[in-house]
Amino acid sequence: MEDIERRGIPRIFCLGDLAGKGPNSAQAVDTIRERCEMVIKGNWDHFLAETMGEEKFAWYQEQLGPKRLEYLKNLPLYTEFYMSGKLIRLCHASPNDLFHRVYLHTETEERMKLFRGTKSLDREADVVGYGDIHGAHIDNFNNKTLFNVGSVGNPLEIPQASYAILEGNYGSMEENPLSISLIRVPYDVELAVSHAEMTDMPHKREYILELRTAKYRGRRKKEKGYSHK
Repeated sequence: MEDIERRGIPRIFCLGDLAGKGPNSAQAVDTIRERCEMVIKGNWDHFLAETMGEEKFAWYQEQLGPKRLEYLKNLPLYTEFYMSGKLIRLCHASPNDLFHRVYLHTETEERMKLFRGTKSLDREADVVGYGDIHGAHIDNFNNKTLFNVGSVGNPLEIPQASYAILEGNYGSMEENPLSISLIRVPYDVELAVSHAEMTDMPHKREYILELRTAKYRGRRKKEKGYSHK
């Protein structure tokens, strides 16, 4: 947040997975509600709000409480707007499917599904930004741009917080310069580890190892990129 303020960025969008995995889910949700203009639902948000009675979610659900869970339940799946003449869609995994997961190595046909029209606007997007896989990147193909913002709290490629900046004329359908940049913000990983250590959160060892190594816990079982679930 300090880096965003220092750069004078006027609006902040969150692309999902507000809660779960880490020790401070309630604080994260409250901060995002206060500071973000738009918040998108992630798969963790869906599971926490919709799946009751499962042990792996119960600890986080108790911490969040019913009002925050209701907030997560009602989050939208995507947002879309024009910027410098380009139609931009932002989502967690895919605008039309919360569980359609794509990586850099995913076939082009599957990646193009992220650009399909939505219920609110039946036309292909020019630019799609998403979260989900915790691996930041920017790619151009088929006259489209696809970018992933990475993760602030659980990065899985570089152990630094990651976010993306879009610069252009917000809300304008007139073509003008547009840029997308990925930002890495160093933070005190061991402080985050100590916060986890003070709790009885589930899968604490695995979470701490991810923070320190930026490697997804599943990769030690299956070394095939980001098989994040």
